[in-house]
Amino acid sequence: MKKVLVCISGASTVSLGIKLYNLIPPTYERYLVISENAKIVLQKEENIFLNDDISAPPASGSFGIDITFIVPCSMNTLAKIALGIADNLITRSAAVAIKEKKKLIIAPREMPFSEIHLNHMLNLSKLSNVFIAPPIFGYYSKPKTIEDIEMFLIGKWFDLAGIENNFFKRWNSV
Repeated sequence: MKKVLVCISGASTVSLGIKLYNLIPPTYERYLVISENAKIVLQKEENIFLNDDISAPPASGSFGIDITFIVPCSMNTLAKIALGIADNLITRSAAVAIKEKKKLIIAPREMPFSEIHLNHMLNLSKLSNVFIAPPIFGYYSKPKTIEDIEMFLIGKWFDLAGIENNFFKRWNSV
């Protein structure tokens, strides 16, 4: 069974990270890491680790996480990952994904992006296993509600991870 880790940093759209976590199919073993700032809006669930628990299983490559999502990813967290700083469980889990060549999907949440943010994203995107995927939706999916937009975003992130889904209307040239 593949293991999926969802990390939630303290940026806007924390609820989107929770929704992504809850939609991971039961054929995957799922884990959740929440930052100090994100935990105020979350309830404890099974397989949740606190961000300051650097000894939790996802901090080790031998634990075998196959896919790591950071949704949302604050600019502080993005900068730490880009610079190789692993001072909490989220940044350590990202460092493990990078060194183990496992999929790392980062959803930076900020607007506008500064040159510093863009440089960090560019440097990380040069790694073959890292995907920079901000929460940007496509109008071609014809969303009618916020939930339609959320499902589009989660569907696109699942596509990057190789997790089958039919969460959104896909592009149709006809």
